[in-house]
Amino acid sequence: MRRFLALGAVCLLWVGLARWMPAQSLGSGGTVKGTVLDPSGAAIAQADVTIANPVSQYSRAAKTDAQGNFEFDNLPANNYRATAIAPGFQGAGQDLNVRSAVPLEVKFTLKLGEATTQVTVTESSDLVETSSSTHTDVDRALFDKLPLESESSSLSSLVTLATPGITADSNGLFHGLGDHASNSFSVDGQQITDQQSKVFSNQIPTESVQSMEVIEGAPPAEYGDKTSVVIVVTTRSGLGATQPHGDATMSYGNFGSTSAGLNLAYGGAAWGNFISVNGMNTGRFWMGRSSR
Repeated sequence: MRRFLALGAVCLLWVGLARWMPAQSLGSGGTVKGTVLDPSGAAIAQADVTIANPVSQYSRAAKTDAQGNFEFDNLPANNYRATAIAPGFQGAGQDLNVRSAVPLEVKFTLKLGEATTQVTVTESSDLVETSSSTHTDVDRALFDKLPLESESSSLSSLVTLATPGITADSNGLFHGLGDHASNSFSVDGQQITDQQSKVFSNQIPTESVQSMEVIEGAPPAEYGDKTSVVIVVTTRSGLGATQPHGDATMSYGNFGSTSAGLNLAYGGAAWGNFISVNGMNTGRFWMGRSSR
C-alpha cells in the first residue's frame, strides 16, 4: 500500500511542477495551415476543418478564426485528406502529403450552397505512398487498443505487435528481418542508434508517442547505416491546448505490483508542453532466503 501511495504522490508532484516547466520544442512534425474563403474572397469564420488519414486512423479537427485562418501542428509524416465545411456553403477537400517540417499552405474557396439536394462525386488521390521502402504506419487510435505484453518495455512490445516481420525477443527486445542489432529510432528527428530496451537503456513511454512509422527491410539513406528496422516516432504535443487536460492511471496486481501514470497537455498558440510520467514497482523478482 505504501508503494502505491508513493507512486501516486510522484504523479501529483508532477502536476504541481508542470506549470513551471519550460515550453517544449515542436519536434519534427509537419505543419498545415491555411484559410477558408467564400467566392468573393472574404474570410469564413468558425468553419470546420479536418485532416485525416483513414489508414493510420489519425484525425484532427479545428475551427477557423475571425480571419478564416486555421493551423495543424505536429503532424506525423504521411498522406492526408483535408476538408472544410461551413453552414450555407458547399464543402471542399484537398489531398496533402506531409513529409517535412516545412509548413504547407492550403486555401479553401467554398461555393455557395444550393437549395436543391445533390450528390457530388469527386476523384481523390490514392493513399498509396510513393516510397521505396516498406513501412507500417501506427497511430494512437490503434495502439491504445493493443494489449501490450510488457509493462517495463512497452515500446518494444508495441513495435512487435503492430508491425509485420518483427518478432519478440528475450528481455523486452524485438528482432526484425536481418541483424537484430541493426535497429534504430528517430524520435522527433533525433537519431538514436543504441538498442532501446530495459536491458541496455530506458525507453520513452508509449503514452508520449503520437504516431510511429516503422520502416522494415531497407531503410532510406537519411537514417544512417542501420539495415534492419528504423522506427520513426512523432511525440505528442500540448500545442494549442489552452485548457490543461490529461489522464491519470493507477493499478495493483499480483506479486505486489503497483503502477501509476500521468499524462498532462498544456500550451498556447505558439508553444506547448506534454508531460508523461509513469512508474512501476513489483516484487516478482524478489529472492527470499529459506533455512532448513
